[in-house]
Amino acid sequence: MAVDTHGTLLWGDNMAEENLIVITSESCPGEYHNRLTSQGISWIACGRNGIDLPRAMQLLHSEFGVERLAIVGGGSINAAFMQAGLLNEVSLVIGGGIDGRAGQPAVFDGIQDAAHPVTPLTLESVQRVGENSVWIRYKTKVKVKD
Repeated sequence: MAVDTHGTLLWGDNMAEENLIVITSESCPGEYHNRLTSQGISWIACGRNGIDLPRAMQLLHSEFGVERLAIVGGGSINAAFMQAGLLNEVSLVIGGGIDGRAGQPAVFDGIQDAAHPVTPLTLESVQRVGENSVWIRYKTKVKVKD
């Protein structure tokens, strides 16, 4: 699955074989949807000014049988799922290195609402990975929206 609000990502010809599903907003150009269809790539368009993530997840479940999905993205998409109440687990691998350069995104980044509450987490497990990394798993204490 890929989230592409405005239809800017270009996909290779073999992506239909990868079972790619692209989620866009309803304002995404029709030409983009036509290109996806011609490539055999499934797509969902929901939300007028941005992607309606709860609705997109409902459609992934009802139309494609998706039961569980991992969000492997940057801070903005991670925060969008958190803000939409769609996050029930956080799984982080922390490597043995530090990147303190300006402008590097955080794991969760971009929520503009200063009143957005902190998402409480419950530690599930910590596991050493390789020589210098750890894998940390948390469950959220909030109920995931249906």
